Amino acid sequence: MLAGFSYQGKPRAITRATATEAPMTTTHAGLRAIVTAGAGGIGRAIAEAFADADARVHICDVDLAGLDTVSREHPGIGTSVADVSEPDQVDGRFEEAIAALGGLDVLVNNAGIAGPTAPVEEVTPEEWSRTMAVNIDGQFYCARRAVPHLKAAGGGAIVNIASTAGLLGYPLRAPYATSKWAVIGLTKTLAMELGGHGIRVNAICPGPVAGARMEKIAAAEARAKGVSAQEVRDGYVAQLSLQRFIEAREIAETVLFLCGPSGRSISGQALGVDGHTETLRT
Repeated sequence: MLAGFSYQGKPRAITRATATEAPMTTTHAGLRAIVTAGAGGIGRAIAEAFADADARVHICDVDLAGLDTVSREHPGIGTSVADVSEPDQVDGRFEEAIAALGGLDVLVNNAGIAGPTAPVEEVTPEEWSRTMAVNIDGQFYCARRAVPHLKAAGGGAIVNIASTAGLLGYPLRAPYATSKWAVIGLTKTLAMELGGHGIRVNAICPGPVAGARMEKIAAAEARAKGVSAQEVRDGYVAQLSLQRFIEAREIAETVLFLCGPSGRSISGQALGVDGHTETLRT
């Protein structure tokens, strides 16, 4: 069921503590979290990690089949259909989700698209606009709806999913890289603006994450360069000091750390979870 909300138990009261008072724990029980684009890939891994840690979770996505699967396999996770690039959809779905959760402690802005792979002169205005609409406008729309509820909770956490392309630039991926630089700018600005309210804001910059999405990206880059997809994949690995793709669960584990008590003093950071990307030029 796409719009079904299934939660058990009462939300735990969240109290703010100083760095010296807070216990060294990774407890997430009772946290109320919204994860955008949570029906698959990184987003689903994050949602499942929160649920496994006894948090209360709601996801939104445009992938109807993916939402159905999550509802079937994880009935405790609330789901709704929403395109984060549409502010009216964000407004409506957020109010429904927050009412069902009983408040909000965590927002994970995960929704994003790859955009075109092409030289800048071949990128159409429509492709540029669509990439910006999902990747940065969507994060703004979600944050503006979440912040009043995070303030009402006495504090909380926002994690924006950026990319190593937002740290280094990315040839043939101008819209994507530009949008991810903007995500980091939004992150640092909100960290400054919201810190006095006990709200931590950080960005995670993944490297190449194993899965279907990365396979599509590699295929698109292979077509643009006139090489094989395997050559592109090998090139991605060669860019990384650790010489391997990242797993979605590694991103999820980092999100949980940032949103839990152990991450209480971390804010305004753009954290690479990427095996150390040395370059994005192949």
